[in-house]
Amino acid sequence: MKEKVVLAYSGGLDTTAIIPWLKEHFGYEVICCCIDCGQGNELDGLEERAKLSGAAKLYIEDIVDEFAEEYIMPCVQAGAVYENKYLLGTSMARPVIAKKLVEIARKEGASAICHGATGKGNDQIRFELSIRALAPDLKIIAPWRMTDVWTMQSREDEIEYCKQHGINLPFDHSHSYSRDRNLWHISHEGLELEDPANEPNYDHMLVLGVTPEKAPDQDEYVTMTFEKGVPTSVNGKQMKVADIIKELNALGGKHGIGIVDIVENRVVGMKSRGVYETPGGTILMEAHQQLEELVLDRATMETKKDMGNKLAQVVYEGKWFTPLREAIQAFVTSTQEYVTGEVKFRLYKGNIIKAGTTSPYSLYNESLASFTTGDMYDHHDASGFITLFGLPLKVRAMKLMEVEKNQK
Repeated sequence: MKEKVVLAYSGGLDTTAIIPWLKEHFGYEVICCCIDCGQGNELDGLEERAKLSGAAKLYIEDIVDEFAEEYIMPCVQAGAVYENKYLLGTSMARPVIAKKLVEIARKEGASAICHGATGKGNDQIRFELSIRALAPDLKIIAPWRMTDVWTMQSREDEIEYCKQHGINLPFDHSHSYSRDRNLWHISHEGLELEDPANEPNYDHMLVLGVTPEKAPDQDEYVTMTFEKGVPTSVNGKQMKVADIIKELNALGGKHGIGIVDIVENRVVGMKSRGVYETPGGTILMEAHQQLEELVLDRATMETKKDMGNKLAQVVYEGKWFTPLREAIQAFVTSTQEYVTGEVKFRLYKGNIIKAGTTSPYSLYNESLASFTTGDMYDHHDASGFITLFGLPLKVRAMKLMEVEKNQK
């Protein structure tokens, strides 16, 4: 009886060529598994393609809601942003994909999991750390690192290999951006982006929206509600989290929101340039932060910012299934108890403009904040506070003056 391998299958050229390669070099029975994280029409025609390529079976697993509620929302609540710009669209998806691959491997009695991530990227780390955390007994096959048996170096090589194995597929030799799409975002790498001196060709590149220059000249008001840090409605319509993100994607894309051009530091040590479209995610993160400004106290916000940065690093590095991620998330969850209320803003040519925020738990006190004197704040109290708050500065200055005097 042949050993089984579960292949993380996207339907693209790389993973299609891997199917006959696994059979030829290892004699595996190949079980393809496509994880639907919100790729849209990219999943069309996958079953026929997988079978044509020699797969014994294809699973298409819809995990959109799980992805939105259990992976995206913890990062939104934490304000997790990698290197100040990247909203972790690919990073958040990899652990949930790996989790599902392990589940299918267990169901099928497979002995190995195979992925098509390159040896230069972050995804190999994210997939393999997750698999090892969940199923340390399973073998991991990474063709692009196995240069002794994976001899293909280009799309042309892969197409020729498929033809030699009787697989004629709708792929040509033309080159395009390397993209990754899911519910949260779409990333673009390659072509002119490989040289940081080049301006992105947005007219050719963008999928989810338009540039701010091409956005409507009329602004658009949007109102969102949150309950304990989780979005519950957009413009009065109650929706689950995944549908809210879809709605915000449409609104954000229309108004040129969430286009980021970044040179980031990969885990493997190199710098990489990419353009990310995250229209709905950018709006959701901003709206959530807008509400937190009203509700969270200063000390909690300061600590939460540190935890958000740490979570971004943990998720980017593929360490989702770790005690550290669980601990950070537990802290963040505790801060969301009173993040409830309504956020209103305007979308206009790439901008998200505040238009009012309310919460039953707002810590904003008009009597305290206004310039008129209120009952809760005595201006005289500030004198003593400043004296004590500035005492270390005064003591140091006095000491320096004393030293300078003695040296004369």
